[in-house]
Amino acid sequence: MSVFPQHLLDGYRTFTSQRLPTEQTRYRELAERGQAPAVMVIGCCDSRVSPEVIFDAGPGELFVVRNVANLVPVYQPDGGAHGVSAALEYAVRALRVKHIVVLGHAQCGGIRAFIDNIEPLSPGDFIGRWMSMFIKPGETVSQRGHETMADFTVRIEKAAVFRSLENLMTFPFVRTLVERGELELHGAYFGVAEGSLFVLDPAAKEFKSVTEAQTSS
Repeated sequence: MSVFPQHLLDGYRTFTSQRLPTEQTRYRELAERGQAPAVMVIGCCDSRVSPEVIFDAGPGELFVVRNVANLVPVYQPDGGAHGVSAALEYAVRALRVKHIVVLGHAQCGGIRAFIDNIEPLSPGDFIGRWMSMFIKPGETVSQRGHETMADFTVRIEKAAVFRSLENLMTFPFVRTLVERGELELHGAYFGVAEGSLFVLDPAAKEFKSVTEAQTSS
């Protein structure tokens, strides 16, 4: 029998002695009444980018699904198993969330592997197949002449957010509610090193710093 990681047990003991006492009532309510989050966050698996930490969310506030490079597939109701699509369906149809946030981030390993086309990202492996959703058939992704590799990487990291938002609208139950004004889609980008957050301005089609927006307002 393998030994359970000690640092996780230590973390749990800290949780029960410090955080749980202040939120015990909330946990009991969630257990009895069920969850009713208003926001779904689609984020990356990256251990440095935790939506609950970034948005300082308490228990029951966010419905979170995480995958490599925060990608949303197109609507494809076939015989396959679709984890992101299932979570999306549950969030929208059962929980009736009011907002869906696609959270991208800097230094994304999935995006960097896609750009570099490094092994073992062959067409037959899991990551290679997953990242292939990022581009449409016949579409090419390449570095522009004036771009540094750093700028190119950031552009593609942000493009993944745009693509996921676009793919969300291929789901009929999402599109219908968005068009009715009952569901809102949002994009965000997190800078790991600085802890900075940028929110997508849909009119300008660019990410704007939350800090700058607060300062100007």
